Amino acid sequence: MDNTVLHINVVELSTRMDLLEKAILYFWNCWGNQDNYKFYADCITHSVDANKALPKFYVGLHENEIVASYALLTNDIISRQDLYPWFACLFVNPEHRNKGYATQLLQHGLSQAKQKGFSELYLSSDMEDFYEKQGWTHIAIGYGTTDGEIKIYSRITL
Repeated sequence: MDNTVLHINVVELSTRMDLLEKAILYFWNCWGNQDNYKFYADCITHSVDANKALPKFYVGLHENEIVASYALLTNDIISRQDLYPWFACLFVNPEHRNKGYATQLLQHGLSQAKQKGFSELYLSSDMEDFYEKQGWTHIAIGYGTTDGEIKIYSRITL
């Protein structure tokens, strides 16, 4: 396994409208199912207003191909509506993992959140140890739409 740290070009979709359709498909293929394409298309299409801080969707480009993603959202479909913004939809294509892309996207998200005026960023995950190793703190338990428990993490923005 190659653990070489590489960098990808991270772009916010409102700055690259030419990627909008590809990005919608990317997010949907990573996180959606056969019944919710319109959900992703509507969310992402309405996120490209440059005058609004949130929501925002980002893609990581390697040789002009989308290989990774994340989003900054007002709600990650979790019970803790009092917390925001949320870092969500982190995904790196399997063939591009272990190259530092996830860390780069997390750092980018923290930086973007700070630029947008937020002092703290939240995420929810069932992954064990990954976010702790990235400096995130487990702060609470939330609940999803199926009442299952979900760990909530936070981190001060950079």
